[in-house]
Amino acid sequence: MRDLYPDPEKKQLKARFQRFLLVTDARFDNGLFQTARWAREIWERFSMFMDRFHVGGWRRWIFVEPLSEGATMAAGGFVVLLALAMPAFRETADDDWLKKSELAVTFLDRYGNEIGSRGIKHNDSIPLSDFPDALIKATLATEDRRFYEHFGIDLPGTMRALVTNTQAGGVRQGGSSITQQLAKNLFLTNERTLERKIKEAFLAMWLESRLTKNEILKLYLDRAYLGGGAFGVNAAAQFYFNKSARDVNLSESAMLAGMFKAPTKYAPHINLPAARARANVVLDNLVESGMMTEGQVFGARRNPAMALDRRDDRAPNYFLDYAFDEMKKLVSTFPKAMNERVFLVRTSLDSGLQRVSDDAVESLLKQFGRDYHASQSAMVVADLEGGVRAMVGGRDYTASQFNRATDALRQPGSSFKPYVYATAFEFGMKPTSIIVDGPVCIGNWCPHNYSGGYGGSMTLVEAIKRSINTVAVKLSITIGNGNAKLGRARIVKNARAMGLRTPLPDTPSLPIGADEVTVLDHTVAFATFPNLGKSVASHAILEVRTGTGDVVWRFDRDGPKPRQTLPEKVAFDMVFMMNKAAEEGTGRRAMLDGIHIAGKTGTTNNYRDAWFVGYTGNLVAGVWVGNDDYSSSNRMTGGSLPAMIWKAAMAYGHQGIEIKPLPGIAPMPPSATKTEAVANGTPAPPPRPTVLTRRGTDVLVRIERMMEDASRALPAPSGDVSELPVKPGEMRSEAFASAINGAASVAVRGN
Repeated sequence: MRDLYPDPEKKQLKARFQRFLLVTDARFDNGLFQTARWAREIWERFSMFMDRFHVGGWRRWIFVEPLSEGATMAAGGFVVLLALAMPAFRETADDDWLKKSELAVTFLDRYGNEIGSRGIKHNDSIPLSDFPDALIKATLATEDRRFYEHFGIDLPGTMRALVTNTQAGGVRQGGSSITQQLAKNLFLTNERTLERKIKEAFLAMWLESRLTKNEILKLYLDRAYLGGGAFGVNAAAQFYFNKSARDVNLSESAMLAGMFKAPTKYAPHINLPAARARANVVLDNLVESGMMTEGQVFGARRNPAMALDRRDDRAPNYFLDYAFDEMKKLVSTFPKAMNERVFLVRTSLDSGLQRVSDDAVESLLKQFGRDYHASQSAMVVADLEGGVRAMVGGRDYTASQFNRATDALRQPGSSFKPYVYATAFEFGMKPTSIIVDGPVCIGNWCPHNYSGGYGGSMTLVEAIKRSINTVAVKLSITIGNGNAKLGRARIVKNARAMGLRTPLPDTPSLPIGADEVTVLDHTVAFATFPNLGKSVASHAILEVRTGTGDVVWRFDRDGPKPRQTLPEKVAFDMVFMMNKAAEEGTGRRAMLDGIHIAGKTGTTNNYRDAWFVGYTGNLVAGVWVGNDDYSSSNRMTGGSLPAMIWKAAMAYGHQGIEIKPLPGIAPMPPSATKTEAVANGTPAPPPRPTVLTRRGTDVLVRIERMMEDASRALPAPSGDVSELPVKPGEMRSEAFASAINGAASVAVRGN
């Protein structure tokens, strides 16, 4: 029953609450009103104040409006410049940036032979005051006449170059100052992009605020690349004229200064007439700038510089660049207390194999490149521990320093399929599993086979031998239990674990090699198969010593260890499959005399890229052939020119060493070890010089380390050494003697 007589207290409480709401609403409305009134009053006062400065008529449109718009645009431009500057200043985030750029590294091959150097030997560098006056004037007159006047960016010079290039319809004059070029050398790459130019400009101003003009000029003279693998004018003077930069004359100074613009074009050991013509332009610049008179340069014109003939000097420059980059990263991991900047580095390079690899690329491209319409190639040969034994980054380092083995991103085509098959085996499939080669579509994308038809039911062994595209796509669907996207994700996970570091976007065509990889990553990743599922890290450095000989890093002790990324059974199955693909399928031209190989060819759409990547029980190698401009070849496949280059290098690499069989593959009988010396146009490999076996090398390394330990333990002799009962040279322990005897008894066959 409803309460007809409500409680008076409740009624009173309700009335109070209603009054509270009315008061709150009233106060809120009053607050808004007062705020609006105060704001209007403030605005009126501000308007009255600003009216005092009102400018009308022509004065407004000539002075006020331009200034106002200019201020607005300046504020917006400042925000844009700040956004553009941030990426540039990130390059200088490391407080140790200058010391890192001063690294001086001498490189040895795996057998201890010096193969080259990189960096600046700043402990032996020449002070700016010791450089010849003619060299400094030639550099300034040619590269940056207003160097001591601008703030890092020569605006008049840039505008002059812009006008000159516009009138000429091409690049005729450079607009970069010396500071901008130094910024590029220290922090950036040579890529010709707007982003790089913006970074270069900001970094140039940053350098001007940190260093004096003389310090910038000195760094520029020490850092600039001048061809022939020489960095800095002192190294270039030694390379071209066999003398110190202190001693170069005017004609030699002009030739050196002329190479700053294009060292590969004006290097005298490449094109002496062009180098002399460029030197004459430098002499003209000296006269035009007023730094010298015509009479002073007359002698240099009549007696041009004579450079040494360096055409037969073939330093492994692509490998040295790669090793130096690795060394710079390695130094950043050393203790902060270590101030050492001069190092002696033993690398994994096999100098003989490097020369043969270079020759194989050049000779076979000369022989067949025109027929196939292919102009470039890259190659990596590595041991199964990941040590790079040879690296070909292109046909000619002097013509292009771009390393196609480490930096070029190219589609691997069917050579990517082993990652797909390995993942399929992880999820239960076997080489003998039956799959149907037939039409398959993912969305609107329907892949086709190279032959254009379909083969019906076949084993996975037959599918990889014939490099069937539709099978690889079907396997990606099977791996994902019907979900192609999930299957591709699992393939990418395995490929990354094996060593691919480049982006692998998820696209339906990923299983047939549409994503891009580098030759180095792709090659060393294949070492996972003969390593029975253990992936290894690619590397160039085996040992690092300071200038005093102390070992500070060794790969076997401090480097990354192999990781089990595939089950052993999967690796066995993959070796079996890839052996069939190489010896009975598309890679037959790569077959070696008496040695089983395993590998996979790859050919991309429109024949833009051709690959052969394969391995033995000793080495793994990968070859790419194509064109820098991505133009199509003349129906070149991975089983043609790439396989022939691979065979030429690997045949030499296996001479005189203990041949290890592929896992699960029986060695070839002795009767099968000889075939024709030259087959399919592949040149016979030159004889390999005799070197120590691995066991012999290990013994000698142990001797060296024992002698180092013993020398540290010996007290420094005082007085006459002849008075000692046993002289330091005779302090040889029994361990030394046994080690030396052991080394002498080891067969000298090859490492």
